[in-house]
Amino acid sequence: MLYRAIRPLLFAWDAERAHHLGMFAARASIGLPGIRQLVAATARCRDPRLAVQVLGRTFAHPVGLAAGLDKNGVAIDALAALGFSHVEIGTLTGQAQPGNPQPRLFRLIEDHAVINRMGFNNDGAQAAGERLQRRYAQRRPATILGVNIGKTKVVALEDALQDYRTSVRAVAEVADYLVVNVSSPNTPGLRDLQSEATLRPLLAGVRAELDAVRPGLPLLVKIAPDLSDAGLDAAVDVALETRCDGVICTNTTITRAGLVTPAQRMEAIGAGGLSGAPLRARSTAVVARVARRLDRRLPVIGVGGIDSAEAAWEKISHGATLVQLYTGFIYAGPGLPARIHRGLSRLVDQHGLTGIHQAVGRAL
Repeated sequence: MLYRAIRPLLFAWDAERAHHLGMFAARASIGLPGIRQLVAATARCRDPRLAVQVLGRTFAHPVGLAAGLDKNGVAIDALAALGFSHVEIGTLTGQAQPGNPQPRLFRLIEDHAVINRMGFNNDGAQAAGERLQRRYAQRRPATILGVNIGKTKVVALEDALQDYRTSVRAVAEVADYLVVNVSSPNTPGLRDLQSEATLRPLLAGVRAELDAVRPGLPLLVKIAPDLSDAGLDAAVDVALETRCDGVICTNTTITRAGLVTPAQRMEAIGAGGLSGAPLRARSTAVVARVARRLDRRLPVIGVGGIDSAEAAWEKISHGATLVQLYTGFIYAGPGLPARIHRGLSRLVDQHGLTGIHQAVGRAL
């Protein structure tokens, strides 16, 4: 209720400025030990039936935070206190970079959506890795920590593997799992790395580097919702061949079909990846196709348009073992993760299940 009252004030600000303000507020308040424990006690999942065993870890429940909100890993503790079972930071790149020119983040309020063309603005994997090593030398974050890595913009596609290797070496020691991002639409040419011919050597090379630096650390790949069915099948097959441990479906979309936002406004915004409610149906379809192709050999993480327990259940019933939020979190506020896992408990009851794991893939 409180967030609903203050949201109009936040939304009166430029979207990126409001984002930075929100991150600062989280670190300055929830990041403080006493407040953090109080918030965490309120938001904690208390239903053991929602626990998920995947990626060699026990997730308290399926609901995590997608990459993009905390690019540099500066607010992990505060975000974990809000009730996420896992927090994914990044995208980090081999070199620090400022990202694309501003403005580059736009709300589509009528559609409960966001368009971004941030362009992997981050301090670089080395700086983030060193910061996290210092911060958590004595105490790991109170959440499962994913680290999402991508390609530096100025690095040529033929040199992408070396850039990813640089990031692997920088962050492998602090991560609980690692994600190769080849699906953002905001780095020129990045999505070309999803083609079978280029994805196979890239993932094989990253896997080899990870095996050398930290054997056994789970490696996932994040794919776009705009791939054709054949492209999705090929990406899944490559993930299996290169010993990936999971597939994240999906990143943002470049399509604009079905939006309520006026065309004139869309033309003024221009290019970028669309996330939020309009992505829900397509991302669920991708989750379902990928889950069928994998046939339970690897887990799927579902992302796209999740803003309620029902939306999370939809992803889970179509094959997702875990789900992640971002845009829904912006619109619904910091209480959303706790509301979703409480809602999932009710849905487990309604469907007569003994655990959330029994819901995975029920609609396939």
